[in-house]
Amino acid sequence: MQQEAKRLLQTGKTIAFVPTMGYFHEGHLALMREGRKHGDALIISIFVNPTQFGPGEDFQGYPRDVNRDMSLAESVGVDVIFAPEAKAMYDKAYQTHIDLEMLPRYLCGPSRPGHFRGVATVVTKLFNIVKPHVAIFGKKDYQQLLIIQRMVRDLRLDIKIVGVPIVREADGLAMSSRNNYLSENERRSALSLFQSLQQAQETVAQGIRNARELIRGASELIRSYPYTKIDYVTVCDPETLEDVDRVDGPTLMALAVWVGKTRLIDNTILKPSNYSGSKFQGSRFKVRER
Repeated sequence: MQQEAKRLLQTGKTIAFVPTMGYFHEGHLALMREGRKHGDALIISIFVNPTQFGPGEDFQGYPRDVNRDMSLAESVGVDVIFAPEAKAMYDKAYQTHIDLEMLPRYLCGPSRPGHFRGVATVVTKLFNIVKPHVAIFGKKDYQQLLIIQRMVRDLRLDIKIVGVPIVREADGLAMSSRNNYLSENERRSALSLFQSLQQAQETVAQGIRNARELIRGASELIRSYPYTKIDYVTVCDPETLEDVDRVDGPTLMALAVWVGKTRLIDNTILKPSNYSGSKFQGSRFKVRER
């Protein structure tokens, strides 16, 4: 892969890169289509990264189908697929990691200790191998996107990070490879995540700005469905992820909910109806209830 990247760069090609863990759905394909716009060569990776899974998480059971993924990637114009084995990425003596201080303390961080260290480390390694000019990430994993953006700034990496809006099913469920785990009944309950975000948006539009009220309403709606267990519901600053008391400008609302044995995440940007700012950042919030 490094040799191929060098060859592309030597011929003056710009490289767009989409890192994935595979088992593609329309959300992944949207990232690839966006990547196609940003480079002469579109490279994707397929790597289920063991260092971002904690004890008891679904590393072994994470869905995989490389042949299907290759066919879908080809259908949207991917030029190169990089699919390394774990032993090629981490040898037995491996001991170097990338750790951010603040952003991993919020949202999914407390429930998944070490997860974002694994994400930041593997993304850095992939950047060094693929040598992209542009890298594409989805806004469904908003915290991950923010962490990658911060890491690229802090380490002065010469890579443009592009965030792509959440892709949803027709009924509003955010697309995720883990949706495959849901039973028919659980999938109906999983709609409570999107519905709670919609409710919060409507509540803000009605003039209610208190974060605790928004969290309470979202939590009650989610708990009214069977099979659900809230990890967190938060309303927060979309740049720092710190809790806020009121929604006075674009504000991230994010949540993580267990539906049966499947942990799902979703988010949106709450925006007051009278907000006149020119910058709208698409998909976050915060205040936490466990």
